Amino acid sequence: MTSLRRLGTSDLHVFPLSLGGNVFGWTADETRSFAVLDAYAAAGGNFVDTADAYSQWVEGNEGGESETVIGRWLASRGNRSDILVATKAGAHHRHKGLKPETVRAAAEESLRRLGTDYIDLFYTHYDDESVPVEDIVTTLDALVKEGKVRAVAASNISAERLRACLDFAEAENLTGYVALQPHYNLVSRDTYEGPLQDTVARAGLAAVPYYGLAAGFLTGKYRPGQTVDSARAHGPLELVGTERGQRVLAALDRVAEAHDAEVASVALAWLAARPTVAAPIASARTVEQLPALLASVELRLTDEELTALTDASA
Repeated sequence: MTSLRRLGTSDLHVFPLSLGGNVFGWTADETRSFAVLDAYAAAGGNFVDTADAYSQWVEGNEGGESETVIGRWLASRGNRSDILVATKAGAHHRHKGLKPETVRAAAEESLRRLGTDYIDLFYTHYDDESVPVEDIVTTLDALVKEGKVRAVAASNISAERLRACLDFAEAENLTGYVALQPHYNLVSRDTYEGPLQDTVARAGLAAVPYYGLAAGFLTGKYRPGQTVDSARAHGPLELVGTERGQRVLAALDRVAEAHDAEVASVALAWLAARPTVAAPIASARTVEQLPALLASVELRLTDEELTALTDASA
């Protein structure tokens, strides 16, 4: 059985691959979403990531579709206590920003859609520098004390603001962030490495990277001359013609061949082995896409392979 990892300084212990819920209610309908969630849970997975804004970018969607699907799945399976649900506030068009009343309203709506009375991990989706650190931390602390949230985390925040939030929480003996969700993968390292990663490491937080597969580029299916039918193809296609992109894919191909593994498995295994990372996030819109993601959890790369991938991505 795969060992769970402690999430930063919290008492939450998570499967080392978080299942991204951004596709639920978007490219995966409820039936497909339930099948993916069932397969992930059957493999020992317990860490599902979503946000109140998923998937408001789709015409006809309001936002909250992903939370609603996950809530219905939890209710139908009766497994709420077995699953750690992470969701985010601050980006929904009705609840934008991090003013105390906005965060509270967003949390209440997330609880309703998820059909639960508590959120395991509650993120500030994007920092809102118009709101003082004191207001953000105090609001999150109150939600924890009220039992509506178990632990809090941040995403899309500068190292300076993250440090300020941590310092204020410590000085006032309030609930502090236990994790950070950064944009981080083999072809996007400067979005996390440096001051942000250093702050996370010093504070003992956990990193839960999003875009772990660079919107699909690191699955290896995007190659020169190949056409991929995907709603997210635009981002990966921009990387196909770059020297760095091709260098990374070549290194991934070599390591994948050595382990008889999928390219996606290797990319996620590299990420999971990086300092501070507890669980990369990856999504699957079909059950068939899930095995390559899950395989990353048991895939052990050698020090030489990890170095080769790191060098190729520099």
